[in-house]
Amino acid sequence: MSGRRDPVGVFDSGIGGISTLQAMVKLLPGEDFIYYGDLKNAPYGTKSTEEVIRCVRGVVDHLLAKRVKALVIACNTATGAAAATLRRELAIPVVAMEPALKPASELRRDGKILVMATPLTLSQPKFEKLMEKYGSGAEKVPCTGLMELVEQEDAAGARKYLEDLFAKQDLTRVDAVVLGCTHYVFLKDMIREMLPEHIAITEGNGGTARQLRRVLQKADLLSDAEQGQVVFETSGEAGTAETMRRWMSKTGLA
Repeated sequence: MSGRRDPVGVFDSGIGGISTLQAMVKLLPGEDFIYYGDLKNAPYGTKSTEEVIRCVRGVVDHLLAKRVKALVIACNTATGAAAATLRRELAIPVVAMEPALKPASELRRDGKILVMATPLTLSQPKFEKLMEKYGSGAEKVPCTGLMELVEQEDAAGARKYLEDLFAKQDLTRVDAVVLGCTHYVFLKDMIREMLPEHIAITEGNGGTARQLRRVLQKADLLSDAEQGQVVFETSGEAGTAETMRRWMSKTGLA
């Protein structure tokens, strides 16, 4: 039986989900969080659905052993591959992400919506359903390799990647850009500089944080502590947890 003071488990294949964690800590400062970066198996976005589910099961088993009271999948790719399965199997609440296409659709006039995400995210049935509902004018933009540039803190490489990406688009006919990978949120300021002012940028971190709050309230699991703490763990090499802790204070890739 979970208690209010038990931690919330949050995971991603790497550091991208830290952008989601930042939003949750800001909204729910009294909660304890365990953030797990599965760097040994990163990236998820180029794997098959079956491979991602296997990776996720290993992470979830680890977090359940830590007595987490809720699970946040801070990864659009893992959400598409494994969220439905985890919700069927787990007794604790599971909060998952999806590309912020709905808010982008509400900002659309007559132009396009560019949905930037990993190839696997864009190929998932979950995303196809999202497209059916809110995808009028939306165009899939698979960004193979961009997540890795963020992980490597390669600002110059990311800038060149984005410049080449946007050069292929008629930006005068674009109304919104969706950042459909948590890693891309660390590029938000860089992307904002490159795009005309009329183009909106949407991402799902704030919505995920608000959903976690709703879920914890409904289950009477909101912490009554004044200040929580964040613990970083990883399947990666020694020292990686310290790198993730450093990313917690970052607002973007310079």
